[in-house]
Amino acid sequence: MNNDYELIDSGFCQKLERFGPYTLIRPSPQAVWKPSCPKAWEKADASFARTEGERWRFRTTVPDEWTIEIDSIRFLLHPTEFGHLGIFTEQRPLWNKIRSACMGQTKPRVLNLFAYSGGSTLAAALAGAEVCHLDAAKGMVDWARKNAKINGLQAAPIRWIIDDATKFLKREIRRERFYDAIILDPPSFGRGADGEVFKIEEHILELLSLCHEALSQKPLFVLFSCHTAGFTEETLRYLLEDCFPRKGREVETGELTLPGDKRSIPNGVWAYMRFST
Repeated sequence: MNNDYELIDSGFCQKLERFGPYTLIRPSPQAVWKPSCPKAWEKADASFARTEGERWRFRTTVPDEWTIEIDSIRFLLHPTEFGHLGIFTEQRPLWNKIRSACMGQTKPRVLNLFAYSGGSTLAAALAGAEVCHLDAAKGMVDWARKNAKINGLQAAPIRWIIDDATKFLKREIRRERFYDAIILDPPSFGRGADGEVFKIEEHILELLSLCHEALSQKPLFVLFSCHTAGFTEETLRYLLEDCFPRKGREVETGELTLPGDKRSIPNGVWAYMRFST
């Protein structure tokens, strides 16, 4: 499988990464240690820093956008004003978990909430799932559609929804439209399509309870990831156990990391609840 991503080094609250042919320096508050390969940083094509305002500096010519491939999934990248590129590579193990769960099933219906540029959507769709992709930001949904196109999924059964997650779930439940699997990666704080405020510590129980109501009679899994400080693997486990009181459930948890040859960077946690059929 292709791997156009590499964490080359990290330290001094930064990370040095390779995305295809380009090496970039970006902030990483967790990487408080010293870099292992100081000379490698001198050859970076571009860097992003917030100390003098949010802006990029380019040492070489980097295109406005380019494409990379990770584990047979293609992503369109471009530097944003926030220092993002349109991909969170710490989610890579979860994409593989989604593909494995959907493979061999008969068109499972998957709901991807807070779906960003669509890594999980692509993983599910490439495995034969029918996917509902939801994000509150129109620009991110448009980006995800471009990613679907470059993966040959422009005609795949994917619904593209711009909406607030809680409002959408309530409507789906009223319509009795249920899902075999639900994926969610909620922010610590966010705003919905109409300015609705989401605070994870205040709204996560309601959100997960609605996800439970939106599950089909014979669900496959719920995959919950989180980047909020103070939310541990056990926090996510307890939340899933409280909000999904079903028989035949098993919960697996783990840490999201950016793996490097020298050191890996912690970047959140995940919990995966599978259901016996």
